Order: sequence, then C-alpha cells, then structure tokens
Amino acid sequence: MIKVGIIIGSTRPGRNGEAVARWVHDLATGRDDASFEIVDLKDFHLPHLDEALPPAMGHYANAHTRAWADKIASFDAYVFVTPEYNHSTSGVLKNAIDFLYAEWNNKAAAFVSYGSAGGVRAVEHLRLIMGELHVADVRTQIALSLATDFENFQVLTPAAHHADAVTAMLDELLAWGGALKTLRDTWQAKGTSGAA
Repeated sequence: MIKVGIIIGSTRPGRNGEAVARWVHDLATGRDDASFEIVDLKDFHLPHLDEALPPAMGHYANAHTRAWADKIASFDAYVFVTPEYNHSTSGVLKNAIDFLYAEWNNKAAAFVSYGSAGGVRAVEHLRLIMGELHVADVRTQIALSLATDFENFQVLTPAAHHADAVTAMLDELLAWGGALKTLRDTWQAKGTSGAA
C-alpha cells in the first residue's frame, strides 16, 4: 500500500497549516488505497541546516537529521501543506527539504497552499525544488484563500468544491506514487538508486 506523508510546512505560532493538514487528512482517510500520516515539522526541531556534508552524500552526523531522514524515507509520496510568505514557501519548510536528498528521490508530491493569493506562488517555488530532488509533482493543487476559505483569516471553512479537488489531487498523487514505487523497487532489485 502507498504511504503518504502530509507535511505541515509551518511552525509559526497561530499557524493555519495544522487545520489545513487535518482537513486533508480527514478527506484522505476515507480512501482504502493508501495510508496517510500527518508529519509536523514542529516535532523534529530541525535547526538551520547544520550538516557539514552535502545531503546528496547521505552521511548525516546529527540525530535530528537521521530522525527526519527516517521519517521521510518511510513514505512513497507527500502532500506539502504550505503557507505563502513573501511570494514563496516558508523558510522552515525549505530548510527541512534541504536537509535530505536521496530520501526524496523518485517519489511523488502534491500541494495544498493557503494565503492571500491562495499560496500559489509558494507552490511555484516548491515545484522547482521538487524537480531538483527527482520528485514528480502532480498538476492538481488546492489553493485556499485566507479571505474566502477561512473565517476571520483563522478558522478553516473551505468552499465545498475544494473537497472534490482534494480527491482528484490524491488520485493523481497515488497513481504517480505507485508507479514510482514500482520503479524504485525494480532499481533496488538491480542494486541501483536510479537517480542521475
């Protein structure tokens, strides 16, 4: 079964990301074709990148990096829940992504964003980052407006059409995640990572 991590991409006090991630998780767990787990960056206490060697080398000196690597390696696909800060994703999410390399490779990603412009510019940046990490990102994304999908900019009240979009997004994500899992399994059997 495909395992999907729903990553909360904000650690800010009063963040909206936790409610968004739980909403996605609630919709996702009605499915029987994958398992879903919320991954909260707050639980990993990652400092600014503090590994001396580049992540592509796969030699992690710090316990917090190894714990993060183990968690990310356990999934076949990811849903990134991201705010938009200054036309991009959050610094804490970018930092968490940058800690690792091979653990992300040849997997699939989808995006749920929120912000004054729906968080779409944050996702544009994340798509570029995913390409560098050999992650296939799906086209369908959820863009929640702070003005129309939140009450008083804080209480999540998503428009009804977003639920159907989450279903479509997850359909794409699981298709890609399954295909890439098969590919990874084939490469592993041959003793190669398949990463360029």
